[in-house]
Amino acid sequence: MYSIDGKATKEVELPSQFSADVRPDLIARAAISDQTKHYQPKGNDPRAGMETSARYKGRKEDFGSGKNKGTAIRPREILPKGRLGKVKRIPSSVKGRRAHPPHVNKIIIERMNKKEYRVALISAIAATAHKSSVEARGHKVKVALPIIFDNSFEALSKTSQVQSAISPLVGDDLARCLKPKLRTGVRKRKGGKIYPKSVIIAVSKDSPVLLAARNMAGVDVVKVSDLTVEKLAPGAKAGRLAIYTQAALAEIAKLQ
Repeated sequence: MYSIDGKATKEVELPSQFSADVRPDLIARAAISDQTKHYQPKGNDPRAGMETSARYKGRKEDFGSGKNKGTAIRPREILPKGRLGKVKRIPSSVKGRRAHPPHVNKIIIERMNKKEYRVALISAIAATAHKSSVEARGHKVKVALPIIFDNSFEALSKTSQVQSAISPLVGDDLARCLKPKLRTGVRKRKGGKIYPKSVIIAVSKDSPVLLAARNMAGVDVVKVSDLTVEKLAPGAKAGRLAIYTQAALAEIAKLQ
């Protein structure tokens, strides 16, 4: 365990959750399930394209019919004296309805059993202690994992204090996130950039460090109760570099 000065103070025993089996299949499923919860349902207005006076006159001898006028018989706006108006309402017309609009009742969220998700969450936590998994994600770290800070870390209230506390341990990985990668194709023309994910900081409760560390590039800071598989395994790939406080370990030990 490290102090906020970056010095190793003592050794602590990790909860049994860090010894769990790493299940990449469950972690990927749970991460994708978390991602789909951010999707916004799409649908059309029930009256889309229908707010018009146009109607289809199917009877050939109907008043105002397009018979023998050299025009297609389509739903047209009703004009005075039986004149033919513009075609409306049908998908092929201007401002007409869509042929196959999206439906609000479409299932876009991939749901997962609660017990299965809990196993995936514990598995993702265990992966943060495996240096091979962390390095496979591209993180740069030279110390033993996981990184544990004493409880005084949760009292840090300034970004500069958090920066100076974690830089001796994960400074190389923080610098990696300052160089974004440009997206390809159309996304590049829209100015899209990909910022690498760096360390995730897990704390036990509401504390000043939640505000102090949230503006650092590539860094996420969350309470243990708000931990999700998506945050521990961005891109559905386990092994994110993680920092825990001593009090956070006590909260993780309660996960079953």
